[in-house]
Amino acid sequence: MVLSCMDPRFQHLVHSHLRKKKLTGKYSAFTIAGAAIGVTHNKFKQWHKTFYDNLATSIQLHKIEKLIVINHKNCGAAKIAYGKKEFNSANEKKIHKESFSKIKKQIKKRFPKLKVELNLISLDSKIIKF
Repeated sequence: MVLSCMDPRFQHLVHSHLRKKKLTGKYSAFTIAGAAIGVTHNKFKQWHKTFYDNLATSIQLHKIEKLIVINHKNCGAAKIAYGKKEFNSANEKKIHKESFSKIKKQIKKRFPKLKVELNLISLDSKIIKF
């Protein structure tokens, strides 16, 4: 399964990344504002259950063994999660790291056999793995 952000600026980058990994047509997709931020941060608490229910369904129906998370830089959901006026790359990196840490813990607790791959992509399509 692939968890990614709904931001239209990143859709082609996500698809390109997955195509390079030869995953076209081989993954379930869950797209939500902020990707891991949207399914871990308290500002988006109402969304969390939906994601985990969807993930459980995907595991059951498609026998997935891995969750690929693709957050992105310059993310509006990260700004909302941070909640303060001054927002910079250091603040954003902290929000992404926190979301990755939380989702990894939640997945290990709820789906101990599921592997997790954590990625942060930028507009120039560079990917940082966490």
